[in-house]
Amino acid sequence: QVQLVESGGGLVQPGGSLRLSCQASRRIFSVNHAGWYRQAPGKERELVARVSPSGFTNYADSVKGRFTISRDNAKNTVYLQMNNLKPEDTAIYYCNTDTPSGTIWGQGTQVTVSS
Repeated sequence: QVQLVESGGGLVQPGGSLRLSCQASRRIFSVNHAGWYRQAPGKERELVARVSPSGFTNYADSVKGRFTISRDNAKNTVYLQMNNLKPEDTAIYYCNTDTPSGTIWGQGTQVTVSS
């Protein structure tokens, strides 16, 4: 079973940047979709960004122009570069990947945007 481990979360001031990483335990992102989701307190988990094996990306409207998803197949890692962060971006961020056996989720990393 593939495992995903997120890192890079933390506390940042509004307007700041963070880069989240999602490391897979084996080579998987080159053949499967990968995505970043987030869940704020009291809200449902929502899609932030997604990348296909061919490199096609899509983003939630709320993060377009500020966030960038990318993938390094050699490192089995997917990244989420987050710029111009806003307080409403505060949430637990999860990565996932869709495999023939089902969807796999990481444990999440907390992002807090506050002054």
